[in-house]
Amino acid sequence: MSNNINVGLRLHGGLDPHRCIALAKAAEANNLASVWFAENPFERGMLPAAAACAIATQRIRIGIGVWNPYTRHPSLIAMEVAALDELARGRISLGIGSGLTSAIRKLELGHKPLAALADTFHIVRGMLRGEEVSHAGAVFQACGVKLGYRPLRPDMPILMAARGDKALALCGRIADGLLVSNMCPPGFTARARDIVRRVAGESGRPLPATVVQYVPCIASPDGAQARAAIKRTLAAMLRQFWPIASAQSAMRHSAIPDAELKAAVDRIGGGAPPESALDDRFIDAFAIAGTADECLGRIHAYARAGVTELVLTFAGDDPFADIACLGRALRPG
Repeated sequence: MSNNINVGLRLHGGLDPHRCIALAKAAEANNLASVWFAENPFERGMLPAAAACAIATQRIRIGIGVWNPYTRHPSLIAMEVAALDELARGRISLGIGSGLTSAIRKLELGHKPLAALADTFHIVRGMLRGEEVSHAGAVFQACGVKLGYRPLRPDMPILMAARGDKALALCGRIADGLLVSNMCPPGFTARARDIVRRVAGESGRPLPATVVQYVPCIASPDGAQARAAIKRTLAAMLRQFWPIASAQSAMRHSAIPDAELKAAVDRIGGGAPPESALDDRFIDAFAIAGTADECLGRIHAYARAGVTELVLTFAGDDPFADIACLGRALRPG
């Protein structure tokens, strides 16, 4: 932990399970608090890697961030996360989201994300509590479903991935915490947290205390090289996220004018090298890069925005070296 914010490692379906195990063990050995598994449709499912890391580690918490109810029915989410929590001896954190819209639409299941999430939280929560759940939802239904065993933690907190205002409001009504995606500057996160907490209060619910956020990172003794290298990752993310309306809205909470964001997207699309297409404002808004001390300074900026757990995708050529570099700075005392 660094000044009341935990730092974790983000893993994803582009990595094979053996690589995930090695990185999770490195994270545990270098003072990181958690490892989170990001799962997207049609990439590697992250359950095998998460289960393997639960066995290969002892202390580090393991997060699912996120499962969606279209590729896993809510009843299956409950079945798998409760069993995974048994395997990890209570170290699992669960995040649920509606999934990547462009990918989910290929399944032709219909896409009513907010209704789907409301149904999912109702079914998963009830099953984790050991209840027999019957639910006639707008998207997902269940009739007398019940786990055949008692979960280790019937009150397991469930986080929700959200970015648009309607999703943030729903998060405040049903979730125990917020999960924020990449390409969201601290200014957006502070506003998002306030929306979630306000709606939770209006709904008579406890104010969610947990805010988990994903950010790309390169930590290196050569801070200038790290900041130059992270621009390649940011260029790819900027092109990926810019077409998404809620992502554009989030990016506008940076100090970069909208016209300059759009101009950067156009430059990258036109083949301009990331090093010339993006200036340092993009690094400060959407990434953490530099020496370990410089990275800690940016981590504290997210803490001031209300993030309780900053989960980093180590995007450099040698993520093991980057984890060790940052981990030394995170060492207590």
